[in-house]
Amino acid sequence: GRNEYDLLVIGGGSGGLACAKEAAQFGRKVAVLDYVEPSPQGTKWGLGGTCVNVGCIPKKLMHQAALLGSAVKDAQRFGWNIAQPVHHTWSVMAQAVQNYVKSLNWGHRVQLQDKKVKYFNMKGSFSDPHTIRGLTKAGKETVVTAENIVIATGGRPKYPIHVAGALEYGITSDDLFWLKESPGKTIHVSLTDASPDVSLECAGFLTGIGLDTTVMMRSIPLRGFDQQMASLVTEHMESYGTKFLKRCFPTKVEKLEGNRLQVTWKNTDLGTEETDSFDTVMWAVGRAPDTETLNLETVGVKTNSETGKIIVDASEATSVPHIYAIGDITEGRPELTPTAIAAGKLLARRLFGQSSELMDYDNVPTTVFTPLEYGCVGLSEEAAVQCYGSDNVEVYHAYYKPLEFTVAERDATQCYMKMVCLRESDQRILGLHFIGPNAGEVIQGFALGIKCGATYPQLMKTIGIHPTCAEEITKLHITKRSGLDATVTGC
Repeated sequence: GRNEYDLLVIGGGSGGLACAKEAAQFGRKVAVLDYVEPSPQGTKWGLGGTCVNVGCIPKKLMHQAALLGSAVKDAQRFGWNIAQPVHHTWSVMAQAVQNYVKSLNWGHRVQLQDKKVKYFNMKGSFSDPHTIRGLTKAGKETVVTAENIVIATGGRPKYPIHVAGALEYGITSDDLFWLKESPGKTIHVSLTDASPDVSLECAGFLTGIGLDTTVMMRSIPLRGFDQQMASLVTEHMESYGTKFLKRCFPTKVEKLEGNRLQVTWKNTDLGTEETDSFDTVMWAVGRAPDTETLNLETVGVKTNSETGKIIVDASEATSVPHIYAIGDITEGRPELTPTAIAAGKLLARRLFGQSSELMDYDNVPTTVFTPLEYGCVGLSEEAAVQCYGSDNVEVYHAYYKPLEFTVAERDATQCYMKMVCLRESDQRILGLHFIGPNAGEVIQGFALGIKCGATYPQLMKTIGIHPTCAEEITKLHITKRSGLDATVTGC
């Protein structure tokens, strides 16, 4: 046809790259446009998107750094002689993490070349439904035409524009992982509809590497997650040394001598104004879809006026034929790397591989990498009750103590799990929630069972692996309804 490419993907993150590479496997002519607008603080990065550069990857590595700090403390109880006190050097960790991320950027470029996908380091905007104007950093323009276009530009952190000094003096998760020097005494501010897990995760690992860390929350932590689990996660963080300012919101940030930042906030409970100084102020006030420059109105791609996200149907199609959208940019989808990757691959197979399989967004497992990790799959207890009514829902739960915590004399108060089931005959499992070490590794396998429609009796027939934390899930027998003590005793 008249179009240069069979597929053009705008956005070289997890979803976009997966879609482009999959389409190329079918021998199609594919191009990817990717452009990283520097953050307000000037941070920029390479190909690969949020997860690789300023999200899951650096976050999990820094979380690991913090876990190692706890392990060093535990080690002494296990007979290791470690000279006290131990110190953490930010720059060594940051350099190693940043080098690894750069190797991933390089790897993505090589993969695109190997699969003969054309890569344009340009900012794209629509001029018509099959034509994209690409603009380089230097302002050079290229016009690209394609039969099908996939929008996968994801999101970027928001700033609380109404707070004086927010933009000038604050940073976001876009900057934290690329800091050369330690952020020092830090405050993480999460407001209303935030993606609050990133705020808690960052505050958690900063506390874990020994920094003075405060989290300011206007409302509930971990919105969208099970609220009982969310409370336990924040409770554990408080006992671990993270300070929390609850039901507070900032009014201004000012610069003091010596580069310190003074933050003023209102305490809604007491109606008072309070202030303190910090080295770093990090905003975690949610993410905004990256659509401004795409020129969507011109071609008629419909977005949700409230969220700015693109409205798609079950096949990821937008309101305009041959234009699709996947990942964080799409309305009502989980903001998770693996769902974007899976959706991208399936879309490419439907477009070019005679497939009709749609992405299934039900029972997607996920984990919050706070100091004590929280993993879950399926419905929260609230959602299950809302869906089926409390009389039709049975919740099995347990407080347990990981074996490793015993000799280490670590507090296991918040180590807890619960399984949300239907109460009727086969007791199908609706949701599973686990707080404890390696939560992601624990939940992943159970996610398969729940995807296959596992029931409580089937779980009871499953033999646990001893001694593990995961085996406690196979031994869940106390219901919330019974009111009995749910603390696991004995081995």
